[in-house]
Amino acid sequence: MTEKMTSQLAMKLEDKHGAHNYHPLPVVLAKGQGARVWNVEGKEYFDFLSAYSAVNQGHCHPKIIGALTEQAKTLTLTSRAFFNDVLGVYEKYITEYFGYDKVLPMNSGAEGDETALKLCRKWAYLKKGVPENQAKIIVCEGNFHGRTITVISMSTDPDSRAGFGPYTPGFITIPYNDLAALEEALKDPNVAGFLVEPIQGEAGVFVPDEGYLKKAYDLCKSKNVLFIADEVQTGIARTGKLLACDHEGVRPDILILGKALSGGVYPVSAVLADDDIMLTIKPGEHGSTFGGNPLAARVAIAALEVVKDEKLAEKAEYLGKIFRDEMKKIKSEMIELVRGKGLLNAIVIRPKNGKTAWDVCVEMAENGVLAKPTHGHIIRFAPPLVITEDELREAIERIKKSILSFE
Repeated sequence: MTEKMTSQLAMKLEDKHGAHNYHPLPVVLAKGQGARVWNVEGKEYFDFLSAYSAVNQGHCHPKIIGALTEQAKTLTLTSRAFFNDVLGVYEKYITEYFGYDKVLPMNSGAEGDETALKLCRKWAYLKKGVPENQAKIIVCEGNFHGRTITVISMSTDPDSRAGFGPYTPGFITIPYNDLAALEEALKDPNVAGFLVEPIQGEAGVFVPDEGYLKKAYDLCKSKNVLFIADEVQTGIARTGKLLACDHEGVRPDILILGKALSGGVYPVSAVLADDDIMLTIKPGEHGSTFGGNPLAARVAIAALEVVKDEKLAEKAEYLGKIFRDEMKKIKSEMIELVRGKGLLNAIVIRPKNGKTAWDVCVEMAENGVLAKPTHGHIIRFAPPLVITEDELREAIERIKKSILSFE
């Protein structure tokens, strides 16, 4: 192709040759560094989405890129048909990092969730004594765990679910942040697990009541039910702690990680659990060609080292308070609510004169800040955790200017 790449040409190519399963903002990115990205024509933006929290360590972090390129010169993939000299090192590192006996490495967050569901069911039959094919898993309304058939079977979002049936059975759906509903659902003796996001990100950064996670965990323990935390988006320092569950001192029985586990450099996910749960799955019962490949292992170690070395959890906690405080000061009828934890935040937008959250995001892009609406009326703000306070405050001024332009 000899034609010079422009934003218009890039969008035209995607529209013609790609499936229409996304509706992106009309911004074509060509470069990223730290908390900033640049479009094809060189316009600079602050990235306030971080690839849905995959780029917590910032775009193209030199340490992570270094690990990727060094390993790529030596060995990229063996499959799990053989051992390799990196996987065990990674498994030791990540299990000690998060405090679990074992890890099962996968690639995407959805694969991580699917793995956790299989693990939970297997445990139910072998350890809890649930009759074969009768295991049930409690899930929450408004959840987002991916888009595989089984995962959308527990979704309440019509866009994710409608038109893709028949659906996988075995799920009990209850309202999020509702302990009474959980207690009632747990009365079923065939319940094997409770799958929950500590904060519902895709639902619009829905933060549950303080104490909800701990009480939910205790209820699960009283009924010998596994507490499964999907921390694909909330984990790896995003909410001001290493894990969002750490805010309430909850240690999930099964922990699902992804996204920032690689710093956005490579698809890496992981499911962590102790031996009593993890060793219920035997050889040949689950796997992935790419899961645990040497490239992924090296990248994930580097990504986790960056989180610890640069104290990104503490940074997210400090900067998140600044962000929410400043957003609450904006005098605009369009701002209905500001909520979040750490650097995972959202503004609920009240439409004005026909202008919606989408229009606000388009205006922000004009002013050099990239974010994306969710559910039509909510804007999620999640910059890379390496953003400096000066950069954050500069971005805040641009966000203010964008919102106030509709007054």
